[in-house]
Amino acid sequence: MIMTSSLPPEPKRAALTVAGRRLSFLDFGGPGRPLLALHGHFGEGRTFTRLARDLGGDWRVIAPDQRGHGRSDRPADFSRTGYVEDAAAVLDHLGTGGAVVLGHSLGGVNAYQLAARFPALVDALIVEDIGAVVDDDLSFSLSWPRRTPTRAELLEALGPAAAYLRDAVREHPDGWGLAFDPEDMNDSQRNLNGDHWNDWLARDCPALLIRGSRSTVLTAAHAKDMATRRPRTRLVELPAGHTVHETVPAEFAAAVGEFLGTL
Repeated sequence: MIMTSSLPPEPKRAALTVAGRRLSFLDFGGPGRPLLALHGHFGEGRTFTRLARDLGGDWRVIAPDQRGHGRSDRPADFSRTGYVEDAAAVLDHLGTGGAVVLGHSLGGVNAYQLAARFPALVDALIVEDIGAVVDDDLSFSLSWPRRTPTRAELLEALGPAAAYLRDAVREHPDGWGLAFDPEDMNDSQRNLNGDHWNDWLARDCPALLIRGSRSTVLTAAHAKDMATRRPRTRLVELPAGHTVHETVPAEFAAAVGEFLGTL
């Protein structure tokens, strides 16, 4: 069920400094239990605005712009350790104690690696459309223009990808571009690729694994294997591709809300 006892306020933009780097995040506030929401490649924290509204005031959604994305600074590297320590730093900064951690794609691996490496910070997991073994390629993004004179020209040049990148469009001093560097995203993906079964199986806290039924990133067989091998893990399939939370937001929020209601 979706919990709507009260609507969350407009999110507050805040930031902390990690190793001399700005790490920006949205805090939807409220008295509810903390839910850390980690976006995927090309995304940023505001992708979870609809989810925060649908969950209502029972959950305090905290959504960072992960390193090199959105309003967060570009780091020296896009290592697995770096992403995980950033997420831990946000929770430590807020003093929330244990939180539910939700992650989409890149954020999903970050979420279950956070649970494995900082167990006291994670009470439960929600992983959206990413596996325990990752092997993907973002090199298609290298053809996207770095800058264009107008926003319209940038969207036209992005082609079909524009529908998924509108939130990342920014006006820079030298023209219109994206809020991330495609070279960085490719570096990040190369570091993400690999076998992460040990991290996925390191904890047995409650977990929800959400797969898009049309996903080309997480196969049905692999998702079933992940749910079977890990205790206290529930698998839900929804009619979507890789970006389940954007394609079917109401169904996604309902599945998340039902899971949260069992904790």
